[in-house]
Amino acid sequence: MSPRPRRSYDQYCSAARALDAVGDRWTLLIVRELLAGPRRYTDLHADLPGVSTDVLASRLKDMEREGLTTRRRLPPPAAAYVYELTERGAGLLPVLEALGAWGAAELGERRPTDAVRAHWAALPLRRALRQAGAGEGTVEVRLEEGTFHLRAGDAEDGPVYGDGPAPGEPDARLTLDAGTCAAVCRGELGLRRAVREGRAGVTGEGTAAKALREP
Repeated sequence: MSPRPRRSYDQYCSAARALDAVGDRWTLLIVRELLAGPRRYTDLHADLPGVSTDVLASRLKDMEREGLTTRRRLPPPAAAYVYELTERGAGLLPVLEALGAWGAAELGERRPTDAVRAHWAALPLRRALRQAGAGEGTVEVRLEEGTFHLRAGDAEDGPVYGDGPAPGEPDARLTLDAGTCAAVCRGELGLRRAVREGRAGVTGEGTAAKALREP
């Protein structure tokens, strides 16, 4: 089967050209998942509830054609294919962060039909950590939905976040309940205020932990 023709707005405008590449439904959310590093197709499908297998496969092919992702086979014993962002694809991090900041006011209260994954809070919490002056470092985040870790500050190379505990001793461990996390993600509550009011717990001796404990 030949690849589908490349869709275009046919406008000599950088925003239009960008949307030619990433404007399809699900594309930016696939980028969000791949900011965690290489992912198998089954992992992507599990963390993108609502996407059909056909649409996901089609988007991944489109993204590879656009130079946003690559696919490679892991060596034995894994012997599985993984998808990962290229340098161009990873360059969408500030786009996603800006889009998330713009859309924070649209979150409102969680609806009964809303899916949720713990790591979906990674990008909003990176923004909140910057606002708190937390600097650089690894922060382990413990939520009711699960535990993940993220890199605070500038993320130049490698995964921006990952599922599970931090691989080494993090600069800070942050614990939030669902309501507090939602308020932080909506931009209604700063992390330092959350810690000060006892709505979030923080441990550790790194720069991030010390910044969050400042009055």
